[in-house]
Amino acid sequence: MPEQGICSSLKEPRLVARKFLARPQREGVGAVVRRSIGRFELKYFDPFLVLDEFLVSAPAGFPDHPHRGFETVTYMLQGAITHEDFEGHKGTIEAGDLQWMTAGRGIVHSEMPAAQGIQKGLQLWINLASNDKMIEPRYQEMLSKDIAEVVEGGIKVRVIAGEALGTKSPIQTRTPTMYLDFSLKPGAHLQQPIPKSWNAFAYVLEGEGLFGNTKSQPVSSHHILLLGSGDGLEVWNRSSNKVLRFVLVGGQPLGEPVAQFGPFVMNTQEEIDQTIDDFENCVNGFEKARHWKSEAAISLDF
Repeated sequence: MPEQGICSSLKEPRLVARKFLARPQREGVGAVVRRSIGRFELKYFDPFLVLDEFLVSAPAGFPDHPHRGFETVTYMLQGAITHEDFEGHKGTIEAGDLQWMTAGRGIVHSEMPAAQGIQKGLQLWINLASNDKMIEPRYQEMLSKDIAEVVEGGIKVRVIAGEALGTKSPIQTRTPTMYLDFSLKPGAHLQQPIPKSWNAFAYVLEGEGLFGNTKSQPVSSHHILLLGSGDGLEVWNRSSNKVLRFVLVGGQPLGEPVAQFGPFVMNTQEEIDQTIDDFENCVNGFEKARHWKSEAAISLDF
């Protein structure tokens, strides 16, 4: 099969440094996640705290819970999830839609199934620098039809954050980040630049491909690949009939200490202790949590 693709003349392609299979585990209330970052082998991949591929069907879900000190990025692959928070923000994200939530100083919210059957998506947690941890919460939401999409040389990319194939995303990231959803047809070859100072990984959603060099072993779905140093990534789809789909994510390392207690991520244990106290007493960003309960929680009596 003749090779097709985009060439960007990488000088130092990144190789795969580590590879993990994300195995299913229980999370939330009855939900199943495949966690690849934030597990015991990989607690933190600066600036990334968690990567979950989640599957959930009603009445299971992620009822009322808090966050402070980082961003959550929810990208729906199938079905729909309704989000609701104590600021009165409520909405539903469907397949292909994106929600980029900056929790900052504090948010309490719920994420529950909004359709029949299985809801599937990715949720990425991105750490915030110390001087951004106590900013006001913010949302950036994009419908699937508004996410920039480019098709060229057997490659389709959805540009969620950053830039690919000459197209930039309008999403503003506090921590410099790229988030690209690639689909490669059989025979396609990709060369995607990545800033040399950034950490980066790929997570395979469908099919299998060669990552880093043509002598590597094919990698299939549910695997995360941590990339070594270099100026970009090369990927080949050598399948005769299956599309390879994966997300490529990169970010500027913060190089700061990390203190974490569940959904709270700060820089010191003292700040974590203060956060727990703030949440329990509904102060310093959590004032509205005192009398708030999501509609989902009320209806399910959580």
